Amino acid sequence: MIWSDPIVEEVRRVRDAYAARFNYDLRAIFKDLKEQEKQSGRKVVPVPIDSCVTKAAPPGGEAPAEPEI
Repeated sequence: MIWSDPIVEEVRRVRDAYAARFNYDLRAIFKDLKEQEKQSGRKVVPVPIDSCVTKAAPPGGEAPAEPEI
């Protein structure tokens, strides 16, 4: 028996319908999301790049160099 969550299923259906509107073109989806962001009138706070960079070493490798800014 496979467990299923109706909320997760609904989110997946909505996400798929949204992506299908743009023929699953990520650039078109991004453009639409940025336009929605502009039209929302909400203040958008950018995330500093340092908070997005993983500083942990990959398995079996050396830690990545610090990004130059």
